[in-house]
Amino acid sequence: MKAYERIVIFVVLVSLLVFFGCGKKSSSAKVDASKPVAEVKAEAEKMDVSALRAMALSYKEAMLAKESEIKKLTDQLKQIPLAQQLGDEAKGLQSEIKTLTDSVSDLLERFTVYYDKLEAMGGDVSGLKT
Repeated sequence: MKAYERIVIFVVLVSLLVFFGCGKKSSSAKVDASKPVAEVKAEAEKMDVSALRAMALSYKEAMLAKESEIKKLTDQLKQIPLAQQLGDEAKGLQSEIKTLTDSVSDLLERFTVYYDKLEAMGGDVSGLKT
């Protein structure tokens, strides 16, 4: 029984390490799709090249995550038979898709502020264009 307990403890510890310690580290820049664009522009004016790139990258990652969610929901919507496309399930999916699409538009607007400022400062914009 001792060997079994050790194996269980080892598996749990490895699982915790993988879950908490080896995940992709998101950048420290905070994404806020509700922040007024004028405020974003004012903040971007005060940032250096590395901070601008970090913010642009954070916004890009957030947009890609939302686009992935939109694709999943769209795939679910396609699975609903045509006769049920006006039903509650389809309407709920369509509503979620619209909310996510609006959020991506808001994120893109703010991303563009950081991207344009970074480009104007001569910073590295490779890998940022959406």
